[in-house]
Amino acid sequence: MKGTFRAVFAASIALFATPALADTLVDNVEGITIDENGEIKRFTGLVFDDEGIITHTLKRDDARPQTDFAIDGAGRVMLPGMIDAHVHVMDLGFGQLTLDLSGTTSLEEALGKIRQFAEDNPARPWILGRGWNQEKWGLGRFPTAAELDRVVADRPVWLERADNHANWANSRAMEIAGVTAGTPDVTGGQVIRDENGAPSGVFVDRAKSLVSAAVPNARPGDRDAAFAAAQEKLLEYGVTAVADMRTTMADWQTFRRAGDAGQLKIRIMSYAVDAETMELIGGPGPTRWLYDDKLRLNGIKLFVDGSLGSRGALLLKPYKDKMESRGVPLLGSTELRNLMSRAALDNFQTAIHAIGDAANRDVLQAIDELSQVYKGDRRWRVEHAQIVHPEDLSRFGRHGTIASMQPLHQTSDMQMAEARLGQDRLVGAYAWRSVLKAGAKLAFGSDTPVEPADPFAGIAVAISRTDENGNPFGGWRAEETVNREQALRAFTADAAYAGFADGRFGRLVPGERADFLLVDRDPFLSSPQEIRRTQIEEVWIGGRNVRGR
Repeated sequence: MKGTFRAVFAASIALFATPALADTLVDNVEGITIDENGEIKRFTGLVFDDEGIITHTLKRDDARPQTDFAIDGAGRVMLPGMIDAHVHVMDLGFGQLTLDLSGTTSLEEALGKIRQFAEDNPARPWILGRGWNQEKWGLGRFPTAAELDRVVADRPVWLERADNHANWANSRAMEIAGVTAGTPDVTGGQVIRDENGAPSGVFVDRAKSLVSAAVPNARPGDRDAAFAAAQEKLLEYGVTAVADMRTTMADWQTFRRAGDAGQLKIRIMSYAVDAETMELIGGPGPTRWLYDDKLRLNGIKLFVDGSLGSRGALLLKPYKDKMESRGVPLLGSTELRNLMSRAALDNFQTAIHAIGDAANRDVLQAIDELSQVYKGDRRWRVEHAQIVHPEDLSRFGRHGTIASMQPLHQTSDMQMAEARLGQDRLVGAYAWRSVLKAGAKLAFGSDTPVEPADPFAGIAVAISRTDENGNPFGGWRAEETVNREQALRAFTADAAYAGFADGRFGRLVPGERADFLLVDRDPFLSSPQEIRRTQIEEVWIGGRNVRGR
């Protein structure tokens, strides 16, 4: 009996003294990571445990530990999973399931696609879609309901502009919504009207609600399908984590259903659509991280102005191509500060949309003021920060303010920005290098579905200021390029930091989640055009292969 006890006791001691082998080694890679100083480091092997936490990065001459599993990376490049710091997840998903006009280059081409979509989907009660841009069409004006009526008159049509700041309706949609010549404008929005004062079919910013209120709500099954489509699209681009801007309660419940079912693949840092939703989801403060660091409500997204394309961006001086307008204010200065204070009281983070120079000035001033009251690590976020007066650029270095910017907007907007503002007002336009020089963190994203959620195209633009064709030669306002290291950081470690995810994911270092890509080329050894052609061969999140072989 004593011998049996000693044998069992000895076996128990051995069990606890010997670490359980449940690690995985991914070896023979050209690994690139970002160290605690934000500098690029290289490695050739990565080890993570059964919870998907990195335990080691290994250099070529380091001894390889014994692990349960070993994977040959075949000499491929390993990068941290890309983090998109500004997306609209459900808009992206529904965009995969509805009409996409983003590739159209003329009004007639768009109308042809709308007609074909309606013919191919006769059972749909509404024709919904997005992506049109009258600037790309060379139209010189907004499209009209009458033009939509030519191709679809029997059913309502409701189409979102590429920048999400205007919608285009046909006459049937306006009729169902009860919009007439007597319908007044909405504060913070504009109904585009014809020469007789009747709505012509385009609704800007908050005026969109006049028609969108009549659109049937998506069912839970539709939302689940849209979210699944969004996740697959993001993974296709190598995006493993996102900051979702303007999360509704229905969106949050969609994410939770996916998490509960084990179908939440990407990581989501969420910003509520309004204060009520923020408090309903978070209660006394930001939520804890859910589903192994897959989901967290960080705070709230606020809007100060609209977009340049719709002339809703709030400017210090009138638009060059519309001298009677300085844009459309969506929040007054007092209301902005009240909402920021309401969030800060309970430690919610605030992300504020500001595109025009007047909007950015007001936001930066509000941050200056509130930082005197609310101390600590607030990480105030300015979303877009597209046009900043040169005198205000240095203010991004104060109070830990983060500039959440989207490189692809620069190449999409450069000609339009010149038309809207003129050359002399572009010194602070899409000023990435100046923001970094001021001492601010730079978090890069796409604003998808406004732009493709392609971080490698974003890196290519960030280091070159040129489009997919290499234009303009030498780069548009090339003094605002950033280097490759800064661009990669902005799409990984600093994008994680911007969402209070630092230490959890964003860098391939011990203690963080094993979120990584295996790709076919090294962005530090490739031209901008070659970086755009990067092939995502495998995507791993939390030590699990979620896309690829």
